[in-house]
Amino acid sequence: MKTILLAATATLALASAAQAQDPHAGHAMGGQHTPTGDGPGAADPHAGHDMGGMTAPAAAAPVDIHEHEMLATGGMTSALGPFPMSRDGSGTAWQPDASPHMGGMAHHGEWMTMSHALLNVVYSDQGGPRGDDKAFLAGMVMGMAQRPLGAGTLGLRAMLSPDPFMGAKGYPLLLAAGESADGKTPLIDRQHPHDLFMELSASYSLPVGERGSLLLYGGLPGEPAYGPASFMHRLSALDSPEAPITHHWLDSTHITFGVLTAGYVQGDWKIEASRFRGREPDEKRYDIETGALDSTAARVSWNPTRNWSLQASWADIKSPEALEPHHDEIRFSASGAYVRRLDSGGLIAATLAVSQKNRQPGPILWGYLAEAAWAPNDAWTLFTRAEQIDADELAGGHGSPPVTVGKLSVGVVRDWQVRPGVKLGLGGLVSAFDIPGALGTSYGEPSAGMVFVRLKVG
Repeated sequence: MKTILLAATATLALASAAQAQDPHAGHAMGGQHTPTGDGPGAADPHAGHDMGGMTAPAAAAPVDIHEHEMLATGGMTSALGPFPMSRDGSGTAWQPDASPHMGGMAHHGEWMTMSHALLNVVYSDQGGPRGDDKAFLAGMVMGMAQRPLGAGTLGLRAMLSPDPFMGAKGYPLLLAAGESADGKTPLIDRQHPHDLFMELSASYSLPVGERGSLLLYGGLPGEPAYGPASFMHRLSALDSPEAPITHHWLDSTHITFGVLTAGYVQGDWKIEASRFRGREPDEKRYDIETGALDSTAARVSWNPTRNWSLQASWADIKSPEALEPHHDEIRFSASGAYVRRLDSGGLIAATLAVSQKNRQPGPILWGYLAEAAWAPNDAWTLFTRAEQIDADELAGGHGSPPVTVGKLSVGVVRDWQVRPGVKLGLGGLVSAFDIPGALGTSYGEPSAGMVFVRLKVG
């Protein structure tokens, strides 16, 4: 647990620094100001907001919480219900309402569209006897569109990844495990590449009363109702180019080839359930896979204030690993995400999460994550992540005695605005490890680092 305690301390330190900089924190993101505070009523209810050229007029009289949330996102409502678009994370997951909405927006008749890209050119050097080094390209390109349809709203989303171009074996990442490079050999101490098609989904929401909605979401691929928003969408994680080693505890289901989710939203609460294909993507990273919707997930989410998003979820996953087809998994997760914007033009974001993975047959394995990012302004971002997992794959595959290992990473990235809506960044990170017992002998005294150049559009 000491890596988690270190990250919690770092998270509190970043929060303290942000509060010391401006205890009445607001935020200017690209010249767009959004009020903040720890609760919906803490901000100026008359504040307008410009987002992508669309300005919400200043209120002439006090507004209710829902109207205030609409102002905070330039009047843009989510395709999944009567709440601000900034609440949308990956799939149907929620993030704090105070999150900046990334992407270039446009209107085409009744359609509202948004596009966003984040690409990293990375060099990873993982030291020790089990380490390796590699240069690779990773990231995502996504587009979204929504329009009124009948009494409700239709939403479409597509997300692509350049990961397959890094090769079947992905990139070196000590303590990571999951999936296979060739359908025969498990990937150990490497992060698998994501599929070219990360999401191809459609949704429809129907209003129920003033602040309620019914939603239906389907994807091939898509993301079932389990866990927090996936790491590449979390504000506390997206500045880091490396995947978390807790990926297969918290959010590895974010690319699932066959998902149907139904849910009900009432104000700041949401309950939803999914049927989905439990098998993780195979080693063929360019295709669209199909199969029976044999697994189930359920999640309850609550955004108690604009700054917080909480979730608890459960999943019964049938045969997730192709190399262990007779093993199922029961997973539980709980997480809290925090976002506060700063008048200086930056933000602070943090996530705490825990998950239990119960192999059937097999052991119960726990995973813990604490991560934070602090951007004091639009140019600099400091980020950190600490994780601890009970791993049974690192010493010889499933069935080996679980070993508790930990990892702590700290990094920084500097961005330059090269044109409106386009940033170029240069960054790096270093990692330290806690690998006890006999397993530690095989790793030696590992250290790891990455340097990267990134492009953000939208």
